Amino acid sequence: MLTLSRWKVILVVLAVVLGALFALPNVLPAGVRASLPAFMPKQTLNLGLDLQGGSHLLLEVDTAALRRERLTNLVEDVRLNLRNEQIAFTDLGVAGGEVAVRITDPAQVQPALRVLRNTLGVPLAGTVGGRDITVATGPDQRLRIAFVPEALEAEASRAVDQSIEIIRRRVDELGTREPSITRQGTNRVVVQAPGESDPERLKDVIGQTAKLTFQMVDDSVGAAEAAAGRIPPGSELLPQDDPAEPFVVVKKRSVVTGEMLVHANQGFHPENGQPIVEFRFNGQGARRFGEVTSQNIGKRFAIVLDRKVISAPRINSAITGGSGYIEGNFTPETANDLALLLRAGALPAPLNVEEQRTVSAELGADSIQAGKISTAIAFAAIIVFMVLAYGLLFGGISILALLVNGLLIIAAMSLTQATLTLPGIAGLILTLAVAVDANVLIYERMRDEVRAGRSVISAMDAGFSRAMSTIIDANLTTLLAALLMFQFGAGPVKGFAWTLSIGVLTSVFTAVLITQVLLAVWFRATRPKTLPIE
Repeated sequence: MLTLSRWKVILVVLAVVLGALFALPNVLPAGVRASLPAFMPKQTLNLGLDLQGGSHLLLEVDTAALRRERLTNLVEDVRLNLRNEQIAFTDLGVAGGEVAVRITDPAQVQPALRVLRNTLGVPLAGTVGGRDITVATGPDQRLRIAFVPEALEAEASRAVDQSIEIIRRRVDELGTREPSITRQGTNRVVVQAPGESDPERLKDVIGQTAKLTFQMVDDSVGAAEAAAGRIPPGSELLPQDDPAEPFVVVKKRSVVTGEMLVHANQGFHPENGQPIVEFRFNGQGARRFGEVTSQNIGKRFAIVLDRKVISAPRINSAITGGSGYIEGNFTPETANDLALLLRAGALPAPLNVEEQRTVSAELGADSIQAGKISTAIAFAAIIVFMVLAYGLLFGGISILALLVNGLLIIAAMSLTQATLTLPGIAGLILTLAVAVDANVLIYERMRDEVRAGRSVISAMDAGFSRAMSTIIDANLTTLLAALLMFQFGAGPVKGFAWTLSIGVLTSVFTAVLITQVLLAVWFRATRPKTLPIE
């Protein structure tokens, strides 16, 4: 194995050059990095929350509110289906976690039961012919409509998963690099945003449900009737930030929803220059919006965000282009935040902030300084041990390979944009400490072969070939443990596992291949009669 093959030399040189190239941006000022040519790498190490400071939020997904919303929508679906079939009913509403309705004509109870069973709900996963909604008869010509418990549990779990994805998109839009967003328990989400110094803005952007709907205004209800609470069953009273019209009565049924948006961005009104939010619908939304506006010219429609009317303009002509804008009392920042929320999508359920913490940059600087000191101490201890145990030549070659190992770790983490945390620094120190194990195994095997009477070249070759299986076994088990920690761990555990995994791969490369090439160069140049480590 101790041969100076061309491919080995090329591989070592290429690894060192690329490692230096990708690690270089970490020591360059930001202005110098920005002026680098386009083909040069510019990524630096991402520092975690504990190193550069930032915000920590513990959020709870309000699954109870999600269930209440589903029941409210179910009431409207029951109303619509019974009216379409011209079945008279009374006392429609939510009671005891289910929807109840009384059919006026006893002869229409069974037809109503069939209609609701055939039209409400969707097939339930994991069952044959089952649906997520049950419809049962009760006394006094009443029907009870309820969600299957398994369907509600599955929807709550999906809501948490969907919330995590939407939170991730919103935090990414803020420009925060490598946020940590993990699930905790059944309905909680932990958000760590390194570098985000304004937790209140982060909380506002993350916590806003951002459910956008376009609903027709119910002009049949006057202001006096609305103030007295006389609202038609299919309408609702929503607040508005307009002193001249603080409340607006709108139809409950949404004509278009924010899910049909494909683009939203902050802009300025073409006439008065005020900040607005420009939007564009997909094909389905554009078609539906065009139909509604063409059929309701002269009437008003409300743009509703989280059950609050942003504006209620009058439809002067059909809007068939699939695009428009939202105007209100926006500043450029609030308009930009609303556009961000609309691009990221609406949360399926409200988020409640259970815990909020801010980590200062000073604390992160102290952690970095402590990490530097501990790394320097660990590296110095390794240098002393290797030089005392194997001499200046062989110990120095191990130290040189160790330096290249550290260079490759930093380059790999910069390239992959992995986040370095304080536990990650611990993983880096552990990697440096364990990296020389391969050299120790190789050198000790060489000693044994020399004591057995073998020549220098044979002893050196046997040291690499016979120690290789032990090196691979030891590092493979460490790599498997690191992968398991990365798969099932969260936050700092993942940072530690990722650093350790990269370190294992680079350690095997540097401790074996680089050491082998350097020793082969030394042997060819000096042709020694004895080994310096005998």
